[in-house]
Amino acid sequence: MSTEQVVVSLAKRTAIPQHPLGPLTAAEISESARLIKGSWPSNTNVHFKSITLQEPKKAELLPFLAAEHSGRRTPTIERKSFVLYYIRNTDKLHEAIVNLSLGEVESNLRLGPYVHSPADGDEIVKVEKIALEDEKVQAEIAKLQLPEGTVLISDPWIYGSDGIDDGLFTDAKRMFQCFLYILDPNNASEADGNHYAMPLTISPVVSAETMTVTRIDILPTGVDNTIREPSPYKVQPPNEYIPEAQTLRTDIKPLNVIQPEGASFTVKNFSEQGHEIAWQKWDFKVGFNLREGMVLYDVHYDGRPLFYRLSLSDMNIPYADPRHPYHKKAAFDLGDAGAGIMANNLQLGCDCLGSIHYLSAILNDDKGEPLHMPNCVCIHEQDAGIGWKHTNYRTGRAAVVRNRELVLQSIITVSNYEYILAFQFNQAGEVMYEVRATGILSTQPIDEGITVPWGTVVHPGVLAAHHQHIFSLRIDPMIDGPMNRVVYDEAHPMPRSDFNPHGVGYTVNETPVTTSCGLDQNWDVNRIFKIQNAGVKNPINGKPVAYKIMAPPFQKMLADKDSFHFKRAEFADHNIYVTSYKDDELYAGGKYTNQSRGGTGVRSWADRKDNVLDDDIVVWVQFGINHVPRIEDFPVMPCEILKVALKPVNFFEKNPALDVPQSVQSFNKSVLASMNHGQEAGEAVVEKGGELCCVKESSKL
Repeated sequence: MSTEQVVVSLAKRTAIPQHPLGPLTAAEISESARLIKGSWPSNTNVHFKSITLQEPKKAELLPFLAAEHSGRRTPTIERKSFVLYYIRNTDKLHEAIVNLSLGEVESNLRLGPYVHSPADGDEIVKVEKIALEDEKVQAEIAKLQLPEGTVLISDPWIYGSDGIDDGLFTDAKRMFQCFLYILDPNNASEADGNHYAMPLTISPVVSAETMTVTRIDILPTGVDNTIREPSPYKVQPPNEYIPEAQTLRTDIKPLNVIQPEGASFTVKNFSEQGHEIAWQKWDFKVGFNLREGMVLYDVHYDGRPLFYRLSLSDMNIPYADPRHPYHKKAAFDLGDAGAGIMANNLQLGCDCLGSIHYLSAILNDDKGEPLHMPNCVCIHEQDAGIGWKHTNYRTGRAAVVRNRELVLQSIITVSNYEYILAFQFNQAGEVMYEVRATGILSTQPIDEGITVPWGTVVHPGVLAAHHQHIFSLRIDPMIDGPMNRVVYDEAHPMPRSDFNPHGVGYTVNETPVTTSCGLDQNWDVNRIFKIQNAGVKNPINGKPVAYKIMAPPFQKMLADKDSFHFKRAEFADHNIYVTSYKDDELYAGGKYTNQSRGGTGVRSWADRKDNVLDDDIVVWVQFGINHVPRIEDFPVMPCEILKVALKPVNFFEKNPALDVPQSVQSFNKSVLASMNHGQEAGEAVVEKGGELCCVKESSKL
């Protein structure tokens, strides 16, 4: 990742040595593409999907990191890239390992049937154009008798899987299902108009291999599967989200986040494209790749290791409409496209407030050229309210500190949806992962005057189908060392006895997880999962040091176990998965999710029943929402906020935030609202006996 928005000369050698965890440089991306092209005849047209860092094996990297932290000389680890590519306009998908240190292609494997790459931006733009230019599609559109000058929009979706391999309806080949819309015909020049308020019934399917329309689906619009020929389209009123279409409020005053002495964090390069962050006893490395976006490595607090690697591993969005072709609608936004490649260019004063430090990244385009991604991560501090407080009621003295957080945020746009993804750290040794879901609902046409139980009508003639957002956070723990375990606590009432005659007692019991498996929350017994290091005991109470996982409850995958939705989203059926560590097992839904068939993700890995007790383990935390759309979610959705917290349990000897300076006016410089608004201020003091006395008689308190 790069903090400067400049074009990097590929021939220029950097003075910063390459680190085994450093994202690929522009020169390394170009060299990887050159070596792959050189392994084929010169006239071969290679379509690059991903050129990214092949992370070293953990067994190699742990000694390197230990030497790095102790100031010793680090061992040499070869730099390698992982390259995913097609021979263009064929189904010949390959994955290769390029040894950049030796300048050679180390392995080059053609992948088998039902294995497909993610989409890429250049490809999606071509599919949009092909769908709208096809003569048969245009003939169907003509039946709608749209007003002259109407602008059509095509939204290509990953085709999905249903296991059907029958002629035009096969899901064996990589395809796109395109959903068509129009912009408001009365304002067709507004390119930012909300086309999701005007869906059409025509849905072309485009082959990613031949780049042709292979069939045209007509969408059902009633209460069943009935399909009707396209007929004259009724143009509904627009429903716009852009500010110029609104009457904006005029009574909101500026709220500025000002840090007169600058930010409290530091950022330095640990490699040309990798960055190390230090803040309030926290220290960690930040990487960035096409699929996961932000990745955190080597996370320490006050010199103690906590996590080897943290990332959002996967997400799945299955839809509820059972009718063709919606029954296949289930997006894996990371595996089908990529959180890195979809990252926004964040804008100062818009997406992040305060003293901002931006990180940029270098990925690749379809030709194997470096693709610069400016400002794809913003780093800033934020005030999160009171961190801790106590008032001694006998003396009236209050001790209080503010809870300041460090935020690393990235925002991705996946066609209609936005996800605001953030790692958050606080001064009490806690790590949070927050997802804010916003953007626009994926819509479809519906006949006026009807309702269906699998969606919500959000605008005349517009249905937003129910759908789930299911996320998987991958935690590779290193709680005071690499050998960890997962345990869960449960609270149970004590039976009545001579010892508990009033029936009020309860105890908390701890159960270790011994073999790899999926596990679930149980709020009735307050089941809490913890990652422990049983070999390190707290010096005060003798209990193992640990971090507990606090994740919101969610409704798991609703599609039945025989469905392809369920088979493909292997993480969506349990709150927690615990697996043994394997170097290439990074993605909960499997390495290749596009039109996948299942059997290659975390459920399958857990089924090995490996030992996970006091071993090198990986913990997968699932969370999400069942999004039953509401009118208020349209034309753009207010943020839905989800947060997973990792909190220390018996890790410290006392509250680790005790040394945070007290919250005082001389530091915070707050002002009374009445001073700025000309309002009367109410003042009160506590008198003897604890009564409140209003000093100002005209006070409205």
